[in-house]
Amino acid sequence: MDGVNRSVVSEFVFLGLSSSWRIQLLLFLFSSVFYMASLMGNLLIVFSVTSDSNLHSPMYFLLANLSFLDLGVCSIAAPKMIYDLFRKHKTISFSGCIAQIFFIHAIGGTEMVLLIVMAFDRYVAICKPLHYLTIMSPRMCFLILAIAWVLGLIHSMAQLAFVIDLPFCGPNVLDSFYCDLPQLIKLACTETNRLEFVVTANSRLISVGSFFILIISYIFILVTVRKHTSGGLSKTLSTLSAHVTVVVLFFGPLIFFYTWPFPSSHLDKFLAIFDAVLTPYLNPVIYTFRNKEMKAAMRKFCYQLVSYR
Repeated sequence: MDGVNRSVVSEFVFLGLSSSWRIQLLLFLFSSVFYMASLMGNLLIVFSVTSDSNLHSPMYFLLANLSFLDLGVCSIAAPKMIYDLFRKHKTISFSGCIAQIFFIHAIGGTEMVLLIVMAFDRYVAICKPLHYLTIMSPRMCFLILAIAWVLGLIHSMAQLAFVIDLPFCGPNVLDSFYCDLPQLIKLACTETNRLEFVVTANSRLISVGSFFILIISYIFILVTVRKHTSGGLSKTLSTLSAHVTVVVLFFGPLIFFYTWPFPSSHLDKFLAIFDAVLTPYLNPVIYTFRNKEMKAAMRKFCYQLVSYR
């Protein structure tokens, strides 16, 4: 049997979120509204930054790319979840499942790096304002973005390397609404305890490590500002509050999922919905809520769009 591909599973079956018709209807309305709001909000930021020359700066360039990534985040699992809510037989092909895992980790890994870059951007802008445009030049911004995507793709390929050759020859039911790497590994027709530990430890190290790098970065910025200026701390806190909120929203569910010692399928599903639908919606709201330039650019773009029609 060595060298023979024993994978005979052609599709996986999702158990979904609930069997109750009322809960399914509630989830359908909730997910549909926030999915559409996520799409419109993030598209509005991307087009507003692209069309308004006043926003052609490193900070808004990074923000537009974060919104572009959030478009991917909310489109990986949410559309199929909404489509499957009222279907009795919820399935996904083997290749479709692998594609979901690939994009989840590629976009997620890229977004982690981008959030770290955005923290560095705020450090340079606040602590080295005279050198900001020199350090964060257009060439540097594009180079950093390319590195973020490369690291995200490497991370995704490394995760897929764990499962791509696993034999799947029997069980094909996933207690979820999307393809989740740890659950998929459990379905393999071989001993997977060590592999589950490696995959979980890898994701835990990356998510927790990135989170602490970001928190330490923001603390360092605050300490630096407090040492050099007497009245700039409150303004800096106001500037960083949006970034810190987005970081907590992004990493909170991930860290909880990979470090909480008492797994619960219901809690995991709730956090997955939060990550797939709510977080991509909240990011544009948080970044534009107190940003007058961004709100002005969005109003201008909407007015141009209406006038064009």
